[in-house]
Amino acid sequence: MRIYFVGAHATGKTTMTRFVSRKWGLPMITEVARAVLAELESSLDALRTDMDLVAEYQRRVFDRQVHVERTQQGGFVSDRAFDNLAYAAEHTTILGDLINTEMFREYMKWVAEGTVFFVRPQKDLLKEDGVRAGVTWDSVLRIDGMIKMMLESYRVPYLPLDSASMQERVRSVDFVLQRVPGLQRAATPVAWDGGAPRVVTLAR
Repeated sequence: MRIYFVGAHATGKTTMTRFVSRKWGLPMITEVARAVLAELESSLDALRTDMDLVAEYQRRVFDRQVHVERTQQGGFVSDRAFDNLAYAAEHTTILGDLINTEMFREYMKWVAEGTVFFVRPQKDLLKEDGVRAGVTWDSVLRIDGMIKMMLESYRVPYLPLDSASMQERVRSVDFVLQRVPGLQRAATPVAWDGGAPRVVTLAR
């Protein structure tokens, strides 16, 4: 069982990913962008000014996401999927190179076979996340629109999570996951405020 939370930055995807990991006992794939940024030993300021560096960064983020998913044994819940390609469109000139590949087309089919929740932006949740450049409401809306275009263009079935309410988001996600054949709640779910989810190691 593969579960994805996709959407722009500052929408609450990580919170929902952790919730599903704990409640349903699934390994969690954390946002790989943070790990790649650390490996490049770079900063947000450098990404804002060095076009070659930001292109390499976005290429590595996408490659890493695909690699980590493909090497994971069994099901997982992932904080993001193809999302960084929206940032590649926003900040680089390499999007065409990234999407005009067999790997990309196969990956989108792979994602479409999972369960995808599209977390929509809420202005009240907007905050600097330490990874994305330009955390403004306008930038969030642009990324949100590009992610929706990719979902629709590649016919990826998804459920939008439009409410900022954690209760309503949890209700929607549980309603879907309770009906997935073979998926069962963890025998001893970890408390919401205690313990860490099992996080998939991001091999270099």
